[in-house]
Amino acid sequence: MKKSYTGKSTHIQPQTGFVIPLGAIVTDEAKAIGDFSDLEQLVPLCKKTGMSIIQLLPVNDTGTQSSPYSSLSAFALHPIYIHIASIPEFKTYYKKNTQFAQKYDTLVNITNPTCRFHYQQILTIKNELLAELFEQTDIAKKNNIPQELAQWIQDNPWIISYAVFKQLKWKYMQASWKTWQKQDANISPEEIQNRWDSDEHKKEYLFYAWEQYYAHTQFKQAADTIKANGIILKGDIPIMMNEDSCDAWSEPTLFNHTLRAGSPPDGENPSGQTWGFPIYKWDKMKRDGYSWWKHRLISASQYYGAYRLDHILGFFRIWAVPETDTTAYLGHAEPYVGITKEVLHNAGFDDGRINWLSKPHIPTYSVEEITHNHDSTIAVLSKLCDRIGNEELWIFKKKTHGIQSILKECPEELQEFFCNKWNDRCLIEVKKDTYVPSWCYGNTSSWKSLYPNEQDTLSHLFADNRNKQEVLWQDHAFDILSKLTKSVPMQPCGEDLGVALSGVPQVLNDTGILGLRVVRWNRIWEEPGQPFIPFENYTPLSLTTTSVHDSTTIRQWWNNEKDGVIHFIVAFDAEVKTTQNVEGIYKQATQIANTSFTPQLAKKVLMCSAHTASVWYVNPLQDYLFMEKKYWRKHEEDERINIPGTVTEFNWTYRLPATIESILKNNKLIDNMRDIVKCHDQRGE
Repeated sequence: MKKSYTGKSTHIQPQTGFVIPLGAIVTDEAKAIGDFSDLEQLVPLCKKTGMSIIQLLPVNDTGTQSSPYSSLSAFALHPIYIHIASIPEFKTYYKKNTQFAQKYDTLVNITNPTCRFHYQQILTIKNELLAELFEQTDIAKKNNIPQELAQWIQDNPWIISYAVFKQLKWKYMQASWKTWQKQDANISPEEIQNRWDSDEHKKEYLFYAWEQYYAHTQFKQAADTIKANGIILKGDIPIMMNEDSCDAWSEPTLFNHTLRAGSPPDGENPSGQTWGFPIYKWDKMKRDGYSWWKHRLISASQYYGAYRLDHILGFFRIWAVPETDTTAYLGHAEPYVGITKEVLHNAGFDDGRINWLSKPHIPTYSVEEITHNHDSTIAVLSKLCDRIGNEELWIFKKKTHGIQSILKECPEELQEFFCNKWNDRCLIEVKKDTYVPSWCYGNTSSWKSLYPNEQDTLSHLFADNRNKQEVLWQDHAFDILSKLTKSVPMQPCGEDLGVALSGVPQVLNDTGILGLRVVRWNRIWEEPGQPFIPFENYTPLSLTTTSVHDSTTIRQWWNNEKDGVIHFIVAFDAEVKTTQNVEGIYKQATQIANTSFTPQLAKKVLMCSAHTASVWYVNPLQDYLFMEKKYWRKHEEDERINIPGTVTEFNWTYRLPATIESILKNNKLIDNMRDIVKCHDQRGE
């Protein structure tokens, strides 16, 4: 009998599955991109292999951007995934209109046999085909709205703001709504409704509603088929919304547009990361019971039996960056526990000392060393800064707002200097007389100038502040997540990678959310040698995976990340472990790691990882395909989905190397996949 695991009101059976971007699916129809109807083709693959989870990347409308994590809408599906041939008007119009037929034929053959799909080209052609088909409907010809569409619009009120938004995006040639004319950019809910009700653009609005109706019906049909076969379809809910999204435009009270989400400085990103997404006004959301988030999950539950909450640490705290900065160096956590001026006074820091810690002080000579001219130095300093009395010391003017101001006002040869000085503050004043320590306070000039006893006092103050924030973040996340997870019947999963927060395991356990365990990163990083965590020690209420969409595949990992591979072999290869001494173990592991990747090694890594104690084991489909060399791409980098930190046509356009139908006929691969399922799902029986 299978062992099940219990979290908060959660009983979950061990299950195995695969992840695939919807657009990556290839079938015998040779369509240019995978679409909603193709999902049903995955059911036989699950049946033959015993897999019972299909995980998708987000499928919401992202407009002209290929990244599925940059949605134009929290609710609208991407029209690029509509199966055009299933629209009722298609068959007749295809036979009647030669140009339309040629355009459609071009579309379905656009990418064969390349390994990526052409997002912009496909999107453009599909939009044109959909617009032509809409013109053949009674909606366009007679303004006659079918009852089923009218009912769907009534059941999905978000479509009103979305349709008005899309029409305006078209009007402004897809430019950000923040660049629109005031009467279109700053618009009330009442005005949005008035525009929808008016006749001026009614046809355009109904086109977007018609488009979304067919996206929904096709996706719902495929999702229902998957569910009827006992398979869980798992969705992906990005935590943040695009700044240029319908939701940020139509629900301005829910978003703080003065702050942008990002991540703090680290070894790979010494200035941190800015993602460009506005942060949420959680206090406002809390007052109405997080209704926007609940509606978002309820909408997703029409299709999914489980969902992944992207960057779940953001529900605890988000790294908030001023919109006026170009780096995340001076970001701070939201929510936060501030250190008041009164607390600093009580700790022995007077106003002068607080100013020294929170406002960068710039000596005249430090600028003159670059300009070699006193007059030009004074001119630049006077433009950006205020002089302190008669001293040769300056602080930034109040009207100097962030690095963007500096880059605009400062000569090029001084920009780096002044940007560095802008970041050179130990304390950040987040609001009047309330401060938080900067992330890199230990590297600042003011910190280094303090007496040892002052540093010691501040260190204790900062540590106490951090402890208070940990409590705040845990309570904050539990309040949100406990309410959201109860609002839908789907199984929640959380992407809890990144900075370790002490309250995360407890909150996830109490809310029944499965954490994420990426094998290659699940190590004890603070110990010598950074050993891998044994699979039997994984948290049962979690999901284990070999790779993620932002990482290399296991093929790339094996060939290019040898240190991790060696330690993986040391930790999990039973034969290597029989070697008598540590030196011999590492020598043998190094020899194995230095061999080329093979289908046999692919299976060995997958089978080994299948011993995880995690209740779910879900890997990218391409990692499974490595067990059959005929499915390998010539260039291994072509098998990954995304390269973080880059914006290229390569990202998010991965295509399977073979059709689903041909994969189903590969009995050797099917048997290997079935072995992995048995290894994981039947453990403990």
